[in-house]
Amino acid sequence: MEVIMKRQIIFSLTIGVIAMTILTACSKQDDSQPIKGRWYTGDQLKLGKQVFADNCAACHGNNAESIPNGTDSSYSAPPLNGSAHAWHHSMSILIRTINEGGKELGGKMPGFKDKLSDAEKNAAIAYFQSYWDDRLYGIWKDNGNLKK
Repeated sequence: MEVIMKRQIIFSLTIGVIAMTILTACSKQDDSQPIKGRWYTGDQLKLGKQVFADNCAACHGNNAESIPNGTDSSYSAPPLNGSAHAWHHSMSILIRTINEGGKELGGKMPGFKDKLSDAEKNAAIAYFQSYWDDRLYGIWKDNGNLKK
């Protein structure tokens, strides 16, 4: 009787471990696939977080909220988190701004054309767009702004 109970317990534990493994595998986000409703992947978002921290956050803020410039006459770096005008711009304009910078528009942003790869530029955009709520992102996408 005791042997049968031990076998039943071992069998139940084994079934439980198998079930948990299957559930965990099914619920994991595949970071190489697009995030639901977005153009970018989890991998791009991870890269973008680092690219943004290394190249953008000093002016645009750690959470893409902007940091005021102080007393000089140049414009502060705009927030990119969806609270200002950045969400009105298409991918091509966002990429162009990253490439050429903002000096022609009265800002201080340098161009990153030769500093960042295309993948890094797209990842940085993915990162700040991750702050946009679904409604705002949907408007941006529905207006054809995803075209490069």
